[in-house]
Amino acid sequence: MTRRTRAWIVSLAAAGLLASALSTYGHARLLRDPGYAAFCDVSAAVSCTDVYGSRFGSVAGVPVALGGVLWFAGVLLLVLADARGPRDSRADVAGYLVVWSTAGLAVAMYLAYASLVLLQTLCLLCGVVYVAAIGIFVLSDSAAATSLRRLPAAVARDVGRLARRPLAWALAAPAAAGVAAAVVWLAPHNPELARLAPAPAGASREAEFDRWWANRPRVEPPVAGPAESVVVVMFTDYQCPACARAYASYEPIFARYEASRPGAVRLVTLDFPLDPQCNPHAPAGPHDAACEAAAAVRLARRAGSAQAAALRRWLYANQETLTPERIAAALHDIAGVDDFAARYEEASAEVAADIAVGAALPVEATPTFVVNGVLVRGGLAPAFFERAIARELARLGNGSRD
Repeated sequence: MTRRTRAWIVSLAAAGLLASALSTYGHARLLRDPGYAAFCDVSAAVSCTDVYGSRFGSVAGVPVALGGVLWFAGVLLLVLADARGPRDSRADVAGYLVVWSTAGLAVAMYLAYASLVLLQTLCLLCGVVYVAAIGIFVLSDSAAATSLRRLPAAVARDVGRLARRPLAWALAAPAAAGVAAAVVWLAPHNPELARLAPAPAGASREAEFDRWWANRPRVEPPVAGPAESVVVVMFTDYQCPACARAYASYEPIFARYEASRPGAVRLVTLDFPLDPQCNPHAPAGPHDAACEAAAAVRLARRAGSAQAAALRRWLYANQETLTPERIAAALHDIAGVDDFAARYEEASAEVAADIAVGAALPVEATPTFVVNGVLVRGGLAPAFFERAIARELARLGNGSRD
């Protein structure tokens, strides 16, 4: 590539790398601090933290932004190889850049669609990444590149060259270790886990949380309750691992309140299965038994609250192996319902009513909670969740503020 093209690609990659690094930092801060607001949160329609916390903000628990850091770092390495590598390998490097930039552009355009069309929220830092990815793709020289048919052989040849250079190993080992450390550090702090981790001790953190909670915007509660009680609405998907963890983490909290102050705190579970079979607002994904699971719990409730609770626990415990057939068998064993197929449509109509309520909020991911009108996406650490309930009881004049 020409010196000018190389300079443009380096500039775009550096801008994208910086934006991705800031997004990764912001995502990590958000997962540790429920009150954190990124500098690029301008309004409800322009908000980085809303995008970070959405279902599109992470993959397998790791922030998507970290992938951006690695992708732009790869671009810079390819530019360095073009400038300093053997002359007879430059066509190969150009081929690598074409493939690399095409893959990056595809991911960037999908995330742009998810942000602007599905979430209807613009993340400014993400916008920098999208522009940089487009620019790098346009500047990659497909005409000078090794053909795709010959590229695998070129990869094998160039990897062999690098393997014989001690400097390559000296650079690759720390880079791999850094990536592994970042993934390990970030993975336990994703929306499915971080907000369920033990809360940091100390009065200052509690005071910080209290200020954050007091300033949270309120929505119209989707379920009404007695004026003196706190109603917690949980939108769930029985194939959602985060929902299972939240249910297990919060169940003791509700049990304590029910034992000590019956009726003061009420949990209402609404269904929001992430399966387009019954939920037009859900993306296509692996939750292909979520609609049947939601309908089964509906039918189990008619047999009794104990049967419904037992089925709910069974579904959460068997998420990875759920099928419509296994759900029907469990419903029969636990609640004595043996005509699941015949009653499925009836129960699905009730599930659809919950989905409509969730879509109006909107629910963007599961679990989503509404605590007396305060919307909480992803959940909170149990200590913070319990403190939020206590704040609401105190606000209603029905509890201590400590």
